[in-house]
Amino acid sequence: RTTFTCCRPWWRSTAPGFLPRVWEKSQPLSRKGIHTTAGQWVGEQEERVLEDLEMSLARRETKTFFHEQPETGNPYLEDALLRSYLKTHLPPKVLEEVSRDLERFGNRLLSEASPLARDCEANPPTLRQFNAWGQRVDHIVTCPAWRRMKEIAAEEGLIAEAYERRFSNWSRLHQAVKLYLFSSFSGGFNCPLAMTDGAAKVIESLGIPGSLKKAFDHLTSRDPKKFWTSGQWMTERAGGSDVANGTETVARKQPDGTYRLYGFKWFTSAADSDVALTLARVADAGGQVQQGSSGLSLFFLRARDEEGKLNGIQVQRLKDKLGTRQMATAELWLDGAKAELISAEGRGVASIANMLNITRIHNAINAVAFMRRMLSLSREYARRRVAFGKLLKDHPLHMQTLARMEVQTRGAFLLVMDIVRLLGLMETNQASEQDQLLLRLLIPLAKLYTGKQASAVVIEAMESFGGQGYVEDTGLPVTVRDVLVLSIWEGTTNILSLDVLRSLTKSQGQAMAVFFSAVQKKLELASSSTELAPAVKRTRDAAGSLGRFMQAAGSRGAATMELAARDFSYALARIYTGTLLIEHAAQPDASSTDLSAARRWCNQELCPVAAESENSSYEAEEARMDSALVYEGILARGSRL
Repeated sequence: RTTFTCCRPWWRSTAPGFLPRVWEKSQPLSRKGIHTTAGQWVGEQEERVLEDLEMSLARRETKTFFHEQPETGNPYLEDALLRSYLKTHLPPKVLEEVSRDLERFGNRLLSEASPLARDCEANPPTLRQFNAWGQRVDHIVTCPAWRRMKEIAAEEGLIAEAYERRFSNWSRLHQAVKLYLFSSFSGGFNCPLAMTDGAAKVIESLGIPGSLKKAFDHLTSRDPKKFWTSGQWMTERAGGSDVANGTETVARKQPDGTYRLYGFKWFTSAADSDVALTLARVADAGGQVQQGSSGLSLFFLRARDEEGKLNGIQVQRLKDKLGTRQMATAELWLDGAKAELISAEGRGVASIANMLNITRIHNAINAVAFMRRMLSLSREYARRRVAFGKLLKDHPLHMQTLARMEVQTRGAFLLVMDIVRLLGLMETNQASEQDQLLLRLLIPLAKLYTGKQASAVVIEAMESFGGQGYVEDTGLPVTVRDVLVLSIWEGTTNILSLDVLRSLTKSQGQAMAVFFSAVQKKLELASSSTELAPAVKRTRDAAGSLGRFMQAAGSRGAATMELAARDFSYALARIYTGTLLIEHAAQPDASSTDLSAARRWCNQELCPVAAESENSSYEAEEARMDSALVYEGILARGSRL
């Protein structure tokens, strides 16, 4: 009567007469006084014995296989680098008020936001396209926790803080730090906040025209009942970042001066937002549109009218994504959506650039936040988990791995904060021309590099938990899935690397001159430090190698620089981040860990583009071989190569 099944516990699926050794030691057998041998099984006795065994072994496993859950404290108080950075840069009175606010906010994240985030992850949005009477309603249903996150964002001024400018140029830094703390507790609500901030920035850059004043007030409100979020509807059926050639949406002007939009938006994040900015091509009297980027204009629209009905919008479906499942991402048909032209006609790409800059900064903030959160959990787990007779923190190799992750996280943090510092100067008219050039260069650099860093650090952190890191209900896989979007959204690594080259070309070389000057000035601050001397030398040498590469590449044409764009961008990011770590470590109150982080960062290959150039990686023959390596054996199947 023995049944073999993979669904039964192993001790319930063992053939009679072949008891495992653990059965022989089992207490319930001796207590009952039952002696069994092959061929002497009695049905009722067998069932009772096996049930007792199952309970006994289950209890024993519970007692012996137990992992203590890592518990972290107030994320502001536990972030030594953050507190050190603020102390170094903020004026004393500003520091006092900001620190008080951040400590309070950190407590709120633990007590309120963290449980809400779990609810958002457990209850993703759904689409109800029809009501009970067959009428098309296209209602995106979000959970109460998601809606509460929106209220918290308003109450905490996560958008308002940057535009009220209570602390002048430091207001943007205050906002960025709150976003940094909030992101990994937000249950995905960090994404709509990025686009909301971007929309507010675009409207502000336009001078807050009267027709958009109401929208701006809602986007920057601290009142949960008034606060709006914004979407950013750019990607269409062709997909990708090539909006100049991929945008098909047409705008038809109406007699009252408004426009009606017709088209298909293939990937609209935060589809439950109140408003959106979108690109479209204005049709002339004959219905013709201009192609290319010069034919794109920027529009503002409300998702619903005053009666709550969708504004000429049909929700085709919600995207089934790898991560960020807490947030509704949809395919939308615009079938006469009423909109307002807010850019000069044909200047849509230039006008939306402010939004892209803000969302890319948010992307980098989120990257650092995920890195810090996962590393905090990993280091706490190392204090609790015993393996091979001692705590993980007492295994040198394990601590070396975490330390390397910490160095990456520190470098990324300082890079993002420096960008936010420059943005604050620009928004308060305190930025020099050099500051503005440097900011334009650093934004795509930070987005592309921190996105890659975050993926590597978060996956390494998951591995530090062993098998527990792969278990869904620990919450760790959610972070892994969510972080992977950061190297894709707002431009992939290669797209942004090419954007870096465009910024250099547009500035006619001035941006690189400013870059080298900024590096030199920061290194000079550490010139008297013997402990930092090796790091300073390596960084100077790397900057010199970068300069020589650029001189040599200039004579080879644009094709060489395009092929080198990714490695070139990595070199810029590593060199500049190295100087920031050195600058921070050169402060009078710097700790030994600050010094170590700077030295360790600078021990890596800081200028990969020079190293690859020496290997002839950017020669035409190597480019041809790239294709040959990738497509070997494919040509016979009718490839178009």
